[in-house]
Amino acid sequence: QWYQRRVRGDRRNRLKVYSGLYAMSVRNFQEAADNFLDTVSTFTSYELMDYLTFIKYAIISSMLALDRKDLTKKVVEGADINEVLHDLPLFKKYIYSLYNAQYADFFVALAEIEGFLKSDRLLAPHTSHYVKEMRIRSYAQLLESYSSLTVNYMANSFGVSEKFIDMELSRFITTGALNAKIDKVGGIIQTNRPDKKNWQYQAVIKQGDLLLNRIQKLSRVITI
Repeated sequence: QWYQRRVRGDRRNRLKVYSGLYAMSVRNFQEAADNFLDTVSTFTSYELMDYLTFIKYAIISSMLALDRKDLTKKVVEGADINEVLHDLPLFKKYIYSLYNAQYADFFVALAEIEGFLKSDRLLAPHTSHYVKEMRIRSYAQLLESYSSLTVNYMANSFGVSEKFIDMELSRFITTGALNAKIDKVGGIIQTNRPDKKNWQYQAVIKQGDLLLNRIQKLSRVITI
């Protein structure tokens, strides 16, 4: 019985790794992160990848999918992940620069992560989307700390020009990705904190778009 339980447990863990890998390949980073993090301490799927590659995927997925509380608990303070971060200096910098609000360092790390994504056969198709979403996340994290701030301050924080920040924020504000507005004359960014119901509505819309995208992909496969 002990052996059978162990075999069943190993199969469940392997299934989670396979499921996580598939979820990541179709841009479902939330499901990927959940599956990967559940198997960090029990990983045995070496037929798929080595352990360091697995940890890289877990970090990539978690950085985009988890809120700050879960990221702290499962990644930043995760013993199994921290144990191997000395072998992954780029990924360590990627995690901690965002976590510690070192945004200029984070942008440098993100640029290097972009190179990793482009070279990975599963992640390459999602590179632009991933990098865009992580930029939005970092902008939102800084904006959440203030009711208003200057464009100059934000540009200096990220180590970029005011023109770049103005262009980026204008784009993401227009699409609803960021809750803020820019006073072009005064060079001031004012944040708009949405109420809980509005936040839930936006979350539903985002999930609906994701589901529609999957249905469209499936319909093309069936047609072929």
